[in-house]
Amino acid sequence: MCGLAGYVGHPVPVGAERPLLERMIRTLAHRGPDGYGFHVGSGVGLAHARLSIIDLATGDQPIHNPARTVWTVFNGEIFNFVELRADLEARGHVFYTRSDTEVIVHLYDRYGDRFVEHLNGQFAIALWDGERRRLVLARDRAGIRPLYWSRAGGALWFASEPRALFAALPGHARLSVPGLLQAFSYWAPLDPDTAWEGVQSLPPGHLLAIEADGGETLTRYWDWIFPAAEETSSSHFSGIDQAVGELRERLVDAVRLQLRADVPVGAYLSGGLDSSGIVALVRGFTTTPVRTFSVAFDQPEFDESAHQMAMVRHLGTDHSTLRVSMRDIGEAFPRLVAHAGTPVLRTAAVPLMLLADSVRAHGYTVVLTGEGADEVFGGYDLFKEAKVRRFWARQPGSMLRPKLLSRLYGYLENSPAANPAFAASFFGQGREHIDRAIFAHVPRWSTSQRAFAFLAPELRAQAAAWDALAFAESRLPDGILGWAPLARDQYVEAKTLLAGYLLATQGDRAAMAGSIEGRYPYLDHTLVEFANRLPPAWKIRGLTEKHILRRALADLLPNDIARRTKQPYRAPDSASFFVDGRPLDYVEDLFSADSLRASGLFDVGATTRLFAKARAGRAIGFADNQAFVGILSTLLLLRSPLGTVQGPYREAAAGSSRSSLPSVPSVSR
Repeated sequence: MCGLAGYVGHPVPVGAERPLLERMIRTLAHRGPDGYGFHVGSGVGLAHARLSIIDLATGDQPIHNPARTVWTVFNGEIFNFVELRADLEARGHVFYTRSDTEVIVHLYDRYGDRFVEHLNGQFAIALWDGERRRLVLARDRAGIRPLYWSRAGGALWFASEPRALFAALPGHARLSVPGLLQAFSYWAPLDPDTAWEGVQSLPPGHLLAIEADGGETLTRYWDWIFPAAEETSSSHFSGIDQAVGELRERLVDAVRLQLRADVPVGAYLSGGLDSSGIVALVRGFTTTPVRTFSVAFDQPEFDESAHQMAMVRHLGTDHSTLRVSMRDIGEAFPRLVAHAGTPVLRTAAVPLMLLADSVRAHGYTVVLTGEGADEVFGGYDLFKEAKVRRFWARQPGSMLRPKLLSRLYGYLENSPAANPAFAASFFGQGREHIDRAIFAHVPRWSTSQRAFAFLAPELRAQAAAWDALAFAESRLPDGILGWAPLARDQYVEAKTLLAGYLLATQGDRAAMAGSIEGRYPYLDHTLVEFANRLPPAWKIRGLTEKHILRRALADLLPNDIARRTKQPYRAPDSASFFVDGRPLDYVEDLFSADSLRASGLFDVGATTRLFAKARAGRAIGFADNQAFVGILSTLLLLRSPLGTVQGPYREAAAGSSRSSLPSVPSVSR
């Protein structure tokens, strides 16, 4: 894992390029605490902050091709680099490092922009073709690694995080109202939009080429494609038993690939099927020692430590548990928001950030996680909820069909399904959208949008005039309505919550705050492509989620883990910011009338009443909690738009292209 930054154009005088790049890359020291590297040419600058994982001795970036005409900086991992290198060497290519990065420049020399199609990995790539004077930016298929860009001052700027762009563009860190409205609807702005004016996110599975004349070409090279509904049948397979066997083989292959590293690799263990399955696959099909890490909570509603320890005993792993209190979450929240660089509606990323600190303290820099399994195999209650709502919609007057909703959300103390009358009202909303691809997500987005009531009047009017459902639909592919309903739901989930929040704030930013690289075997693109061909009934059987995945992992896990109903990872939200009814100092300050008025974004009266409700412990519903956390995170961003959260810097390895930059004070962890 690393950080990258740079520009193409003529933004600075000759001789000032290197100091400019240094300013940018220093903001990303937490992503790459092992050293910095630079390439400066006429009208181009590349900078890199390295977290050493593969080829510790000779893998410093930027990396070039043999002719030194193509240069790249790269964030992430190319898991199939061993196979790619062997093929390239057989074709006459000569390498000068053992790094996975070097295959990128050789693939580009041979295949041009189609080089990215050969990569199995999680990556953000910036590549400079000096002969053609063109810049290529590419991002991995699922959106695991971030890449942002902006045009300003006669140049195109790019970086792993917006903070690096703002280091080169003082005064440009301005929150975007459309981005804010999207965050308060979908939990994150939809790619390519961001929370910042003039800053774009390169969408997952896309490549952006900037030509010598300044022209741009954006190409989508991969997507979550599903077969037409009439083609989604077991005819693709001889039967479910054959599909289960093939799934098992693909899971083993994905785990083996993602264990490649020249440093020890650990794993997160939540106590659920997904992470337990990854650890069991490592234990059962590799010789890699298993070191596991977990988060535990004092509140039973959130704590899964009993299930975690059952897996530890079952597999005999060397394990560490980090117990996180509500106060820990509240006090660390500003650091999380600074790293996220976007409004955040949940606190769940904070314990994972603290866990990353703990993992790093134990001497590990790479962890495997179970993220992605729910999106790929239909694991969320949202998918089952949509199935029940569609079933109910066929007989809207039925009193029995909506009772199926009571089988969902059993892990919640205040479940919307617990009260039959409330459940009928809550889950009945949006039934008129049953024929739209966003049908499954209407209740979630409607709940999140209740935060609009706390916006200042002029912004509230702007929000009222905006159609969030139509906007989300405008980002969906042609033909999606021809897919099976579950496939539509999965696609929307992958393009909204997964890419925008789970892999960003709760994934990349939380892990990189502790200089930790997370890896996601369930998001291996060949595994995703396989799963997308499976019949929906093999994913959700009745109201049992991830049926085929359970079968593929069943003999590796204890029965209570293999059969356990999905309990999403969550953390206490608004309650984390109050201790014995008293708000944390910074929270009280940010929610003061003066602060709210100065923000220009929020209605002082309505927001003050929400604060009082949370202080009294009465903000127990999703809507109030999301609104409170979203407002607080936005106010934090307004106070510190650059979020200076530099991590510890260690001297770079010796080399003419590397330098040691003085560190700024690190945020306490």
